[in-house]
Amino acid sequence: MAEARARVALESTIITHGMPYPENVATARAVEDEVRRAGAEPATIAVVGGRIRAGLTDGEIERLAQTRGVLKLSRADLPYAVARGLDGATTVAATMICAHRAGIGVFATGGIGGVHRGAAESFDISADLEELARTPVAVICAGAKGLLDLPKTLEYLETRGVPVIGYRTDEFPAFWSRRGGLRAPMRCDSPAEIADVLRAQRALDMPAGALICNPIPEADEIPRQEMEGYIEAAVAEAVRRGATGKAVTPFILAHLVEITGGRSLRANIALVKSNARLAAELALELTRNFPRDSASERWKGNP
Repeated sequence: MAEARARVALESTIITHGMPYPENVATARAVEDEVRRAGAEPATIAVVGGRIRAGLTDGEIERLAQTRGVLKLSRADLPYAVARGLDGATTVAATMICAHRAGIGVFATGGIGGVHRGAAESFDISADLEELARTPVAVICAGAKGLLDLPKTLEYLETRGVPVIGYRTDEFPAFWSRRGGLRAPMRCDSPAEIADVLRAQRALDMPAGALICNPIPEADEIPRQEMEGYIEAAVAEAVRRGATGKAVTPFILAHLVEITGGRSLRANIALVKSNARLAAELALELTRNFPRDSASERWKGNP
């Protein structure tokens, strides 16, 4: 921070709830390396012993990866973990909160949460969407996970005034699949163009986040039509097993790894690394254009 280097926030639920051991540790380190190779500084965010950490040691990553019962933290859970001195892995929403407080304006993740299928009955809507509407952090992802209700997720983001930008694509990606069957509301073809949008957003005093959707590399994707069959099977199994609330997504992700023979996991790793590279390029672009004049100006587009 003192050297005003470009920084990229990374979430920690990929370590504790998104992948099995030891793939989770290897992926966390590989994603950090992607950020460094692109010229920025990674800051994996978690709560360790009640302290919010923006940047983890190798030992802390191992601790989170192998400890049972690590909390999955969103906005509602974050103060509880801090007050009780607990370990917690941050979701998209909690990572955005912590990144903003640390003066980091760019965050790379796999995919955001959204409106779940059947939300009309369950009212299961991820806190990630509301955080995007209130916290000024640019989130680079591969779209929303295909197991969600993608049309309703996009509608929610539009209603809450969140810019949704397709990176070099006109279509909203669906995490494992490059095409989600929906049009991306906006398109940018370079980090400089994305930075211009963020600049304008801040200049207009619109303190929301932005969602930059970077499709999974073509060589690593599972086409949507094929993936939909796997998702339907995994969702049905989650219902049969009685998975609810925060347990739903980790259960479905784990079951998908099983029924795809590991393809969904390999795709997940590839897309997170791709997002980390783009996030680093964007952070560098913002750093060049926004010198760190004062702490009060940090939120106005500074990584």
